[in-house]
Amino acid sequence: MLTPLPVQDLSVAAFAPYGQVISPSIDGQAYGEDDAQLDLRQGTPRFYIMHLEHRGRQFSDITRHERCTQCLGSLTIDQPWYLAVAPPSVEPEPDLQALQAFRIIGPCFIKLHVGTWHAGPFFDAATMDFYNLELSDTNVVDHTTYNFEQQQAKRFEFVL
Repeated sequence: MLTPLPVQDLSVAAFAPYGQVISPSIDGQAYGEDDAQLDLRQGTPRFYIMHLEHRGRQFSDITRHERCTQCLGSLTIDQPWYLAVAPPSVEPEPDLQALQAFRIIGPCFIKLHVGTWHAGPFFDAATMDFYNLELSDTNVVDHTTYNFEQQQAKRFEFVL
């Protein structure tokens, strides 16, 4: 069953339960609470560029990483992209009632709290490049995925 998931524009307040929104700051400014509060202590950080193709606006899988924070940002700041999130939990599945979708555009990136469930990035363009900061082995040893289609017969679609 295709379930519409309403999208809201990214804002610091709305995204706070899931992570941080990091926007440009003046060079030389002292480190503070507006900077990404990273937790990469449990391994070797990996910073790389992901080249993604044909993502569209539908998903059934959502993932979390329980050992580190993760940062994502688009290298194409004038193209919107979409991310669905649910807050961190000790449960083996995300809280469906807390699932939120965000439209992200412009010069910013998001930092996910440790354990935040996330699906994305998704986009309408043919291809997009994203930078990603996580641990070198995140996708091997710290990658818990929940499939809504298998467990609840649900597939989601981002709707504006």
